[in-house]
Amino acid sequence: MTTDLLGKYSFGVGDRFAQQGEAQLAAIRMAQERGIDVTPVWNKSHREHTIAKTEPIGTRRAADAAVAGLGWTGGYFVDADHVTLETVGRFLDCSDYFTIDVADAIGRPADPDAIGAFVERFGRYVGTPGIPGVALPCPITAAALEQAAGRYLQAVREAGVVYRRIREAKGGDGFIVEVSMDEAASAQTPLEMLLILAAMAEERIPVRAVAPKFSGRFNKGVDYVGDVGRFGREFEELLAVLRFAVGEFGLPEGLKISVHTGSDKFSIYPVIGRAIRRHDAGIHLKTAGTTWLEELIGLASSGAPGLGMAKDIYAQSLARLDALVADYTAVIDIDPRALPPASDVRAWDGPRFAAALRHDQGCPHYNPHFRQLLHVGFKIAAEMGDAFLGAVRDNAGVIGANVTENIFSRHLLRLFAD
Repeated sequence: MTTDLLGKYSFGVGDRFAQQGEAQLAAIRMAQERGIDVTPVWNKSHREHTIAKTEPIGTRRAADAAVAGLGWTGGYFVDADHVTLETVGRFLDCSDYFTIDVADAIGRPADPDAIGAFVERFGRYVGTPGIPGVALPCPITAAALEQAAGRYLQAVREAGVVYRRIREAKGGDGFIVEVSMDEAASAQTPLEMLLILAAMAEERIPVRAVAPKFSGRFNKGVDYVGDVGRFGREFEELLAVLRFAVGEFGLPEGLKISVHTGSDKFSIYPVIGRAIRRHDAGIHLKTAGTTWLEELIGLASSGAPGLGMAKDIYAQSLARLDALVADYTAVIDIDPRALPPASDVRAWDGPRFAAALRHDQGCPHYNPHFRQLLHVGFKIAAEMGDAFLGAVRDNAGVIGANVTENIFSRHLLRLFAD
């Protein structure tokens, strides 16, 4: 797949069990019919493959089958999400989009001489007011440059090692590179992002998207928690940094922000949409677990066998709460006191279960803690194996309709429509 086909707008459609590719692509097609040109990118991380006991080739096969099944003629990609040097190997043969995760390397010390040389090369920014379109609180200082380089330089160097590993295996640059730092401990400042991008240029990484850490919380499957106005200012400042860096450092045209844990962030979609239209900028937004939750809603709505399975998954998830959230502490915020007892849920009918789970903030039964727990409860479904997959296939009609409606109406329209 040529990298030119990524386009200005791209949308990550994670599919935990590789069953909903056509339903997801149908939503992209519906957006296209409304004049919204979006490139689908099927993403799944090493962590998710490990939990679900799946292999990356399954994501590739499901994406190719969806494209063939719907006769899709546009671009599409398969994303090796959140890879490191240790985990990238299993994705090399079947992915053409690689999200290199450097969050764990942030703060790892670089050689002091390398930091000093980097600061000297970019000393031209010392004493300047900063970046066009970004209001820094004071002129840039040498100490600020050194601090930013000390925090991020080694992380970018490690991203370069991973990029070159992929390039060697692929025999060239026929793939998309994204670099993610969204699971870092703190948000990147505009100056830090500028120097991160400068370091990427020096590493010759042809980065097409960067996933920053924003203020506020991006919890799995629920709305943004934080100051929406502050998020908007941060987002626009980073758009200005990216635009400046493309010209300043010779990075690829069309470099864009990637928003991770992006599903269900309904309060910030209008903010993002207005900003990218105002600045004529691109965007990549990743979703994943929101589709698995629509599978569960579909099962609960399908009658006794499916509803019973959905209740079993909740009961087991509740019993294993601590273990399930252990891998997701940065993106999960569950109050155990807000979780209904399994015995209460056993008494619910299908509509009541679906109402608690479906992300409808106007519904009095909607429970974001219930939803977050089941978001990470896909491990329970994976352990059910063929029983779960068979139930999903038996109810493909209602589940597929839910998946398409969720992605199209709740996500694509809210993000991209004027």
